[in-house]
Amino acid sequence: MRILLIHQYFLEKGDGGGSRFNEMTQVWAKQGHEVTVLAGMVHYATGKKAAQYKGKFTYKDLQFYDNVDVIRSHVSESYNVSFLGRLWAYFSFVFSSIYAGLFKAKGKYDVIVVTSPPLFVGITAYLLSKFKRTPFVFEIRDLWPESAIDTGVLKNGMIIKFAYWFEKFIYKRAKLINVLTPAFRDKLIQDKKVPAEKVIFIPNAADFSLAEKVQEEFDAEAFKKELGLHDKFVITYVGAHGVANHLIQLVEAAEKLTDTNIVFQLIGAGMRKEALIEEAKKRNLSNVIFRDPVSKQEVFKYILASDAGASVLKKVDTFKTIYSNKTFDYMSCKRPILLAIDGVSRQLVNDAACGVYVEPENIDAIVKGAKELANKSTAEINQMGESGYAYAKAHFDRDQLAKEYTNKIQGILT
Repeated sequence: MRILLIHQYFLEKGDGGGSRFNEMTQVWAKQGHEVTVLAGMVHYATGKKAAQYKGKFTYKDLQFYDNVDVIRSHVSESYNVSFLGRLWAYFSFVFSSIYAGLFKAKGKYDVIVVTSPPLFVGITAYLLSKFKRTPFVFEIRDLWPESAIDTGVLKNGMIIKFAYWFEKFIYKRAKLINVLTPAFRDKLIQDKKVPAEKVIFIPNAADFSLAEKVQEEFDAEAFKKELGLHDKFVITYVGAHGVANHLIQLVEAAEKLTDTNIVFQLIGAGMRKEALIEEAKKRNLSNVIFRDPVSKQEVFKYILASDAGASVLKKVDTFKTIYSNKTFDYMSCKRPILLAIDGVSRQLVNDAACGVYVEPENIDAIVKGAKELANKSTAEINQMGESGYAYAKAHFDRDQLAKEYTNKIQGILT
């Protein structure tokens, strides 16, 4: 197949963060499929443009991976400035990606796959599907606009009304809709009345190949000592530092853990990061460490040199429906999880017996959960890590899920 993937936040090579499709496209290419990606120029966490994109409307990166070409198109750098700035960043990509899809991604494609959020990338998919006479598959990584409304990011009534209208419009016209959690599937079928036969379930997954490669070549204990953390119980969070992540809850928990050897290590970027750093300084906390974003390979090194991983989000009902991508990274590295996300993520960690659930935004509960992990024996910690790894290997292997995805797509083309 020739696949055109529309993904505004498709990562650069080696970038840390949500790398679902960076890994998925490589598996597809190994299967013999040809993949072209329409991606944005602005990093979702930093809101910045790399130097090579400055002053350009589109940028072709041919053979980004073997058999995978990436065409990047303009996104406004107003993304992390304000709500209106973020909205303009979304629509600037819509306009530029339509142009790139028409004039840079030439030739005939068998299918268009578009992944959201933002929901508005569906505009690009719909118009290109019309112009190219190609069916499109719509993927939902996060329920939108619900998540934006629940976190207070989206407040304008007219925009909310338009978003719900457009959501219904795009679901009706997509040939398939892929969801990342069972809760998403139930929501679409029961509440949004999407026909069940149109909804497929290819969830987030663990990148075992990279995790295993890093583990083979890497001395985690030596790295932990190099970081000056050899005598600490390190709980590492990897990912965005945004409104939805609500990392202030870890900072507030750290303030109550200053008499212990527990350290929170926060790796990543986002619009709330500077405020979090200032808050930690104001509270004079030495047990919160902030690190800049690093490559996926380096991310795994930090996780392997940690005692546990943290997956946290703001306490809103919408987030009860999601699997946190970073949870799978911790599982693939055999690290137990401090989980402050209710719903399907809680069910996942319970089923895998690989962590401790704490109520989101309940600081005392987070403190108690962190202490519970820190007080476990090495054997108990290792058992939780092994249990999570085995569960993820059985249910969330990236290679297997990527192949299942293309099988589902080929089913609609016959």
